[in-house]
Amino acid sequence: MASAAHHGGPEGVRLEPPERLVRTVGAWEGEAGRVWLAELPDRVARFLERWGLTVERVFAAGGQISMIVLVRTADGVPAVLKVGMVTRETEHEHAALAHWDGRGAVRLLDADPGEGAMLLERLQADVSLRSLAEPKAMLEAAGVLQRLWVPPAEGHPFTSVADYTGALVALLRERRERPWAAEAVGLVDEALSVHAELVASGAEEVLLHGDYHHGNVLAGERMAWLAIDPKPLVGERAYDLAWLVRDRLPTLAAQPGSRAAARRRLAKLAAALEVEPERLRGWALFRAVEAGVWYLSVGDREAAELLLEFASWL
Repeated sequence: MASAAHHGGPEGVRLEPPERLVRTVGAWEGEAGRVWLAELPDRVARFLERWGLTVERVFAAGGQISMIVLVRTADGVPAVLKVGMVTRETEHEHAALAHWDGRGAVRLLDADPGEGAMLLERLQADVSLRSLAEPKAMLEAAGVLQRLWVPPAEGHPFTSVADYTGALVALLRERRERPWAAEAVGLVDEALSVHAELVASGAEEVLLHGDYHHGNVLAGERMAWLAIDPKPLVGERAYDLAWLVRDRLPTLAAQPGSRAAARRRLAKLAAALEVEPERLRGWALFRAVEAGVWYLSVGDREAAELLLEFASWL
């Protein structure tokens, strides 16, 4: 069936999913992903109409499991239409953004959670914290995180870090037995044991971003830097900080004294955000090993080896 979507919106902008999105959804989500991609242009067209939006362009470098369309509202205000796959990680993104209400994060203007659609304020899509030198980027990243770490509302829908990572632990145990994970067994065992200790002793209950790294903090108009793309959880701050410890990993790995540099970075971030260094080390190790083994499972050896090497430095 031909639709307006396929020969573009009213302004003739093609609403085809960008290549990167097609690649990642196809690789990560299999058949369900392919079905979702096929329906995506029509779904985007529906929301353009429903929210009275005018298309400027599809943002080609957009999300890995979402399509990002730069639009203007009926009042001519620049905004972003984000239509993503609804997964366990993304299903409460709108609720976190609504709770933060623009404090430290992109402002949510409208949402249809069941369809994975959100209308967001426009930030500078091409300018993330990656555009700053590392020390400055880390400083800004820490400042934004401090605004995001607030108590969740009563009766919130968010998964706890313990439950979310508990499901990852089950997968990690299963993958540990696969032939392709043989060389990672020692690190996997350490990660599992560290995880058990962390979960048994964690008591903090704050709203976390869940996927916090330099690429997910963009330049804004209202504030210098605002977070995007949360995969929200509730739990301890050290969990959220763990990815920053491994941010810009290829650069970190390429410099002399990588191990010492990684440990210095960990100590610095723990001190700056008043997080216990040992807990930060534990979560940084667990998250890197879990991600490394996941990359092994999808056949990306290069990314896997880098993450597992990083975990061994800690």
